[in-house]
Amino acid sequence: MSQLPNLITSPPWWQLINWIIDPLGFQDRYSRKYGDIFTMHLGGLGPYVLVSNPQAIQEIFSQDFKFDAGRGNELGEPLVGKNSLMLMDGDRHRRERKLLMPPFHGERLQTYAKQICLITAQFASQWQIGQPFVARTAMQKISLEMILQIVFGLSAGERYEQLKPLLTDWIDMTDSPLRSSLLFLKFLQQDWGTWSPWGRMKQRQRQVHRLLQAEIEERRAKGNEARTDVLSLMMAARDENGEAMTDDELRDELLTILFAGHETTATTLAWALYQIHQQPEVREKLLKELDSLGESSPPMEIAQLPYLTAVCQETLRMYPVLPVIFPRIAKSPVQIAGQWFDAETTFMPTNYLVHYREDIYPNARQFKPERFLERQYSASEYFPFGGGSRRCLGYALAQLEMKLVLATILFKYQLALVEQKPVKLQRRGFTLAPTGGVRMVMTGRR
Repeated sequence: MSQLPNLITSPPWWQLINWIIDPLGFQDRYSRKYGDIFTMHLGGLGPYVLVSNPQAIQEIFSQDFKFDAGRGNELGEPLVGKNSLMLMDGDRHRRERKLLMPPFHGERLQTYAKQICLITAQFASQWQIGQPFVARTAMQKISLEMILQIVFGLSAGERYEQLKPLLTDWIDMTDSPLRSSLLFLKFLQQDWGTWSPWGRMKQRQRQVHRLLQAEIEERRAKGNEARTDVLSLMMAARDENGEAMTDDELRDELLTILFAGHETTATTLAWALYQIHQQPEVREKLLKELDSLGESSPPMEIAQLPYLTAVCQETLRMYPVLPVIFPRIAKSPVQIAGQWFDAETTFMPTNYLVHYREDIYPNARQFKPERFLERQYSASEYFPFGGGSRRCLGYALAQLEMKLVLATILFKYQLALVEQKPVKLQRRGFTLAPTGGVRMVMTGRR
């Protein structure tokens, strides 16, 4: 049996608590001590080999067929359900990924681009001059509306009205490090109805399931040829045997998109607004680029702007929404970075440590969008959406959303940060978000 490299010596329960409370500080501490590859042991979750060497990560991505990632995501099952793409491996993963691909690429994005701009304008128009607001909360409302309209195909009616507050409540149930521990500690996952946090979470989930099921059944009955939302396209998709996705698969995939796309985009947008308004020169440069094109330009043209793109890329580099990317479990013995590892070894490539490597990103703690205009990064040096065969399916839509939300807001409004003090990251469920959500105020219209 091969020895796992650089095993952290503190007790596994202590490692787990630290991982839940401060996963980035945890990684910093042990990468300083052990270098590019070390092994952590998280309580009942077992050992993980953390990898922050781009060459080693490239080896993992290029041999993705030798690993299972679905099995490594079991922690997510209580939220997204067992029919989620995230939890699948092998042929089933390939089939599902193929079925889900079309709505997120190509000309579909042009249809969604207009919706993104309209939704953003509608929500931002409610801001009042001089009234502070929390950027993350504002972005969450915009991002949830986009999921409801673009993905679920709902923009009005009783089901829409019921789902909106339900989804928000459900997601907010893990909005602090303490509440997030529910997802990591199995013994807290007790369903005692409304008496227990887990019970309340499951109850909301059942209500969401019922509403989504009713929507799917209604669409089946009516037929939905003319609709362009993601759910309708998923329902119309067929695999090579002419089979459609089952209701359970559809429902679990909708929840996967909700969890993968809602929190993450809202959080990244809040960070982008923070950095743009923290640094006057970034804001000036961005406004100059936007104004050179003009507000009435086609959304897809705005999304091509180089500096706007670089601002979004740099935000994703500096503020990883997930502290690591999907774990990979070796199906048979595998060689990584010149060392042999046994079957069942779990690898965790860490985007956070790679994105802060000084040899790739000099002055990594500085927000510098220019670095993305000056050089191209490889898929193992920059991977905010994961990599290999598990790269996030919705990455193109997520980037489009980021760019168009920022552009729509900056074209119309002058904003400022309420406080100039630095903002720290804190855990929210599986993700990381700005503590306090970044408080901003509208100072005028442009």
